[in-house]
Amino acid sequence: MALANYTDLVASVGTWLKRSDLSAQIPDFVTLAEARLARDLRIRSMIATATLTTVADTQAVTLPADWLETENVTLVGDAPVNLAVVTPELMDVKYPSGIRTGKPAVYCVLGDEMQLGPTPDGVYSIQIAYYARFAALSTTPTNWLLTNHPSLYLFSALAEASVYTLEDERAQIWEAKYRVELNALQAADDAALRSGSAMRVRYI
Repeated sequence: MALANYTDLVASVGTWLKRSDLSAQIPDFVTLAEARLARDLRIRSMIATATLTTVADTQAVTLPADWLETENVTLVGDAPVNLAVVTPELMDVKYPSGIRTGKPAVYCVLGDEMQLGPTPDGVYSIQIAYYARFAALSTTPTNWLLTNHPSLYLFSALAEASVYTLEDERAQIWEAKYRVELNALQAADDAALRSGSAMRVRYI
């Protein structure tokens, strides 16, 4: 059976489980699989960019809805500057909200917001490169991961299903297959990032 879209995936999960009585639960297994993939996977195809706009005297800007992890943050301007990441504790001590204002130099992430320090004294454009969650299959027929690596979706959904059906032995099988596929994709992506030249120390 092809695994070209969400409908195919739901049908395949039922077929691999050899169960016809789980049609109401299989979408839940896929949702759980997607949540797990969002935690486990970090590859170049997940990197997206967005521009956030600050408001004067407001320390926080809202992160994109599909944000998972920040890769790089740049203050856009005639002379772009990369912002340094700090802990929330250091932000509270060194840049308490509204006490110090100016051109942002550092950031931290709290929930779905990015806190900037010092608090912006005007309107600035902040460009972020970040790992984005793949579009949920409940909202789109397919996405990059299902198109290119359907086995990850299938085996992670089967592992979730086997927990539901209390089939511990099969859950271990699907879990092992999921891990093999996940590690292979991550390793291949990491290797591709370094391909073409030897890694070397760069002095600046």
